[in-house]
Amino acid sequence: MSSIIEKVKNQIIDVISNAVKNAVKSGDFPEITMPEQINIEVPRDKDHGDFSTNIAMQLTRQAKTFPSRTADIIIKNASVEGTYIKEIKTAGPGFINFYLHDEWLYNVLPLIRQEKENYGKSDIGNGKKVMVEFVSANPTGPLHMGNARGGALGDCIASVLEAVGYDVTREFYINDAGNQIELFAESLEARYIQLLKGDNAVEFPENGYQGDDVRDHMREFIEANGDKYMDVSSEERRKIFAEYALKKNLESIKSTLKEYGVKYDVWFSEQSLHDSGQVKETIDFLVDYGYTYEKEGALWFRALDFGAEKDVVLVRANGIPTYFAADVAYHRNKFLIRGFDRVIDLLGADHHGHLARMKAGVAVCGIDDNRLDIIIFQLVRLLRNGEIARMSKRTGKAISLTDLLEEVGRDAARFFFNTKQADTHLDFDLDIAVSQSNENPVYYIQYAHARICSMLKILEDEGYSVPDANTGDFSLISAKEEIELIRKLIDLPEEIKIAAGELEPSRLTRYLFDLASLFHSFYNVHRLKGEKESIIRARLVLVDCVRIVIKNVLDMLKISAPERM
Repeated sequence: MSSIIEKVKNQIIDVISNAVKNAVKSGDFPEITMPEQINIEVPRDKDHGDFSTNIAMQLTRQAKTFPSRTADIIIKNASVEGTYIKEIKTAGPGFINFYLHDEWLYNVLPLIRQEKENYGKSDIGNGKKVMVEFVSANPTGPLHMGNARGGALGDCIASVLEAVGYDVTREFYINDAGNQIELFAESLEARYIQLLKGDNAVEFPENGYQGDDVRDHMREFIEANGDKYMDVSSEERRKIFAEYALKKNLESIKSTLKEYGVKYDVWFSEQSLHDSGQVKETIDFLVDYGYTYEKEGALWFRALDFGAEKDVVLVRANGIPTYFAADVAYHRNKFLIRGFDRVIDLLGADHHGHLARMKAGVAVCGIDDNRLDIIIFQLVRLLRNGEIARMSKRTGKAISLTDLLEEVGRDAARFFFNTKQADTHLDFDLDIAVSQSNENPVYYIQYAHARICSMLKILEDEGYSVPDANTGDFSLISAKEEIELIRKLIDLPEEIKIAAGELEPSRLTRYLFDLASLFHSFYNVHRLKGEKESIIRARLVLVDCVRIVIKNVLDMLKISAPERM
């Protein structure tokens, strides 16, 4: 469905195109070939009109005159009859600014009331299959702040893409193979023996997993199974312990992410790539096509030839494939086996070097690397009482996602992690996140929604229901605060499209805050009660449309829209 802004832009394009044709006919212009696209923008400065175009600058060479004269000729030959255009002016070096009647703005109100929860959505994605892979934490411990930011970003990116018509799959890549799993198993085994025979019975691995969760897993295992696994081989024991603890950890990760509002369509096991032979098949493919070489007993991928900073080891000297080999196999699986049109990976700041080599790994497999987007998100700094917070109030240990959700709740966590662009560092103020004040943007926005719901309920009790939006006289709501509010409502479809195109949901948190600010400004100046009934009816439609839009965006971000606060 076209947004109102798109319809108005198309109307302006028609006026421009016809004006140029008229200018050619009248002899004001020589023959002119119009560009394939006429750029219509919304000026930042409201004094420059509702819309603006640089078409005069694009045509000035063909017109054989300077840009401002080209603009004047277009305006002279333009007919605005039957359009929303009130006035056209030349500005600066040749911009053409369009000033519209307010009538065009009011069309959004019946549209919002008609489309309700679908307002703002579009079908530009045309059902293309997109996978968003995010969090994908090692299942060897609890989720940390990097996972928390990646979870909120990835899930909201997926939601925004769904809103513009993509067929989106959310996927968690379980890193259940490789060195970290072997080290995890060694750590579990050491704790098992220590719990049964004392801390000095066995030396703990030098780089082992020191967390209390490893000890807790083995304590629970002993309670259920006793010491019978002391008599089996170390290899078998480690395998049993790893399977036991990984299952527990995955259950905990799934539970935490569910509480966070994240629901995955697919939990994909890295080990399955090895078991199915896809890792070996990928390595053989790279060898057969000459993309590898041997050095110091290891097999290397020629990533440098494809724009990466350095070559990458595919198979270690001990014959064990690296993570990168599994990653290439995983992406071949995504594109060539499961047929995704586009893949989006979200990775933490420490993965910056992964971007170029992963693009190279995809390209040599015959896949257009433009179909792979890798978003590197930066670090999070938690603040409490103006100082860096490192420890959980409850546990006294490093703050995990579970601790964060207990302290500030899902709504604040998801919102705050989407307030900045992914590639910027984020300061997360825990005190602001829990405050019930205008300093807290989540509270401020949710309060706007609750305030509207309360207004509508009070007026309903007094006999005023929201009228049919096709019957009101909206010219009655023409005050500055009302017009600015309507303009903001019109912006939503474009904001969602841009957010989807840029993979940047922070646009929507900013949009929500701006909309809530405009509503609170409107509320402080204008009242519904005590006005003429025709004005009450028009304003009822307006505030109900604001309610619908706030809820639509909060729902997209999976943040609650309370009706009472």
